[in-house]
Amino acid sequence: MSTTFCHVGRSDTETPARLPDEQGFIERDGIRVHWESYGSGPAILLLPAWSIVHSRMWKGQIPYLARHFRVVTFDGRGNGFSDRPENSSAYAPEACVADAIAVLDATGVGSAIVVGLSRGGKRALLMAATHPERVLGAFVVSPTLPTLAPPLPHQSGTAWDDELDEYEGWGKFNRTYWRRDYRDFLEFFFGEAFAEPHSTKQLDDAVAWGLDTDPETLIRSVVGDGTIETAAAEAMCRSVRCPVVVVHGSEDAIMSPEVGRRVT
Repeated sequence: MSTTFCHVGRSDTETPARLPDEQGFIERDGIRVHWESYGSGPAILLLPAWSIVHSRMWKGQIPYLARHFRVVTFDGRGNGFSDRPENSSAYAPEACVADAIAVLDATGVGSAIVVGLSRGGKRALLMAATHPERVLGAFVVSPTLPTLAPPLPHQSGTAWDDELDEYEGWGKFNRTYWRRDYRDFLEFFFGEAFAEPHSTKQLDDAVAWGLDTDPETLIRSVVGDGTIETAAAEAMCRSVRCPVVVVHGSEDAIMSPEVGRRVT
């Protein structure tokens, strides 16, 4: 069994290209969430994707965007400088949206363009649907709404709860395996996310960010996030009234591109 060390904080593998102008914490129900603000002008809110990473995932976008906009981001519950609650319900999509609203309040932002990747894409749509007065527009990348399309062929037959004889491929997306070899799961998962040749830097960074949390926290985040059933996902998308841009790579190995088409 491998041993994993969890940092209570964030692993910065190099000096950031842009330091925050402001930073602080919001607190809801006893859970502290760390936020940062960069630049000035119309606001862009970069949402957390999943507890497997923290807000350093946006390090390539923040420096450029902050030249033209006020960029606000925060570490989602379960990673970075934010708390790691031990109750799975604390990781529900609605909790992330409530954190986002509290961060906007704390930074004095009335409304913003909201950007979300993966599970963050789902949360961006939920935020636009439930708090339309705070969302000027949504930029959604590969949203995690799997019930809108059949799973990709290589993901069929995987089991989240079962203890398997062997764990290969997407069989590693399994709570038992995370407890057994968390780092190997991270290397597999981010290898799927960064499938392009010569993506070694992105892969190394993402694995380091994944090691800033621990398998038990990540398990709680999956259980708490849950899955929106097809009818509810469709209703949520139909209720969004602001402009929406959906980006979904045709070679996405994690979420079927058909999901992006359905969201549009």
